[in-house]
Amino acid sequence: MALPHYDIIVIGAGSGGLNIASFMNSIGLKVLLIDRSDKHIGGDCLNTGCVPSKALIHVARQHKQAQEVTEFGPRISGSIDLEKVMAHVHGAQNVIREHENAEYFRSKGMDVVLGDARFADRDSVEVNGTVYKGKKIILATGSRPRTLTIPGVEEVERSGRLYTNENIFSMKTLPRRLLVIGAGPIGIELGQAFRHLGSEVTIVTNDTKILPREDSVVASILHERLVEDGVIFAFNKVTVRFEKGDTLVIEDNITKTEEKLFFDAVLVSIGRVLNTESLALEKAEITLDKGRIVVDPYLRTTNKNVFVCGDIVGQHQFTHAAELHAGLIIKNFLKPLFKQKLNTDTLSWVTYTTPELATYGLNESELKKRNTPYQVLESSFEEDDRAITDSAEYGYTKMFIHGKTKQILGGTMVAPNAGELIQELIMATTSDLTTSAIFNKIYPYPTAGRINKRVVTNNERSRLTPSIKRLLRLLYSLT
Repeated sequence: MALPHYDIIVIGAGSGGLNIASFMNSIGLKVLLIDRSDKHIGGDCLNTGCVPSKALIHVARQHKQAQEVTEFGPRISGSIDLEKVMAHVHGAQNVIREHENAEYFRSKGMDVVLGDARFADRDSVEVNGTVYKGKKIILATGSRPRTLTIPGVEEVERSGRLYTNENIFSMKTLPRRLLVIGAGPIGIELGQAFRHLGSEVTIVTNDTKILPREDSVVASILHERLVEDGVIFAFNKVTVRFEKGDTLVIEDNITKTEEKLFFDAVLVSIGRVLNTESLALEKAEITLDKGRIVVDPYLRTTNKNVFVCGDIVGQHQFTHAAELHAGLIIKNFLKPLFKQKLNTDTLSWVTYTTPELATYGLNESELKKRNTPYQVLESSFEEDDRAITDSAEYGYTKMFIHGKTKQILGGTMVAPNAGELIQELIMATTSDLTTSAIFNKIYPYPTAGRINKRVVTNNERSRLTPSIKRLLRLLYSLT
């Protein structure tokens, strides 16, 4: 009996997998989409990541703003009903899920199989005892939270007090004391959100600062804002053991002294693990190196008909990075004689705290590594009119421009809605624009985006040397 044969098989129905499967299906190719279950379709972003966390942050910000407005007279009483908050979170997910489920994709002409997939050979996969053959196979199986393995963790888990981003959105009551282990984006975002909702939040990290991969200046400003919110930090600490199901013992990296932290709930956010173990990659002759799939610049594995997309690539673990991967794979499928390599030089990302921390393009260390001549333009928001009206003078922005061409190469910003404020700067890096594009743009007053022009204008003014000023006065005298 002949095996069911497909033009393309996609394993994993997250952002990257869905992009590839949907487009290939739309041009008339025979597509098989595989995921573990219907509830996993949509991937981490819809089910346990971007969508639920941003819905939670939305409510938390509203609560925080309501508290802040009491400064001007109103009185607010009562506490947050977490079940109602989570109902909002799940409601947002359900709206999106109407177009991200097995029956919906089947209605579009795509074959969808639910179950665990594993390779049968180089060009075939097996699901629920059936083998499917594909001309091309896409691995988009994503990642999962790294588990915490210290003595006593099992007791905390049995008591229902141990959370990751996969189960925290099922929490029923607001914990009085939330302990967050890890100061990366997930820990910082959710930690601050629960603080805004009313929990006492302590963040424990083995690092010496939050968001260690971000620019130290903007990260320190965000840290200050979190402290003002009442978030407590325990830096440079190692988690040693849990005691009695409600106590974490930590050890200082320098003094080696121990300290006890009491909690009602623990959120573990100490990194991610790539989902590769159950795929039987060896049957497809796909090579691993230290747990990661070996991938070339075209996102091909050592089996040239098997590609990777999304978190499983092992680089940037963002939904939009998966979209970048998907776009590259699709382009190379349709332009086989003009293949492009993966280029993340213009990739951007946002940590959705209050304020937001947004980064785009190349950072300073990468520019130094490439020996690229560059100039740093930076500015606080202290004299920006919109920042003053909105009490956001603490904001800060850095922009890296080419030392000769003035092309915008990258940068970072911490400010309310920084993720939106950098959008034109992302466009600039993507389109090879120079600072002239920002300098010559007329911004409505007093939009927050004028800060981008301020930092460029300040640089232009700094170039007015005494000799240039004399020349300009001479030119004016001729009019």
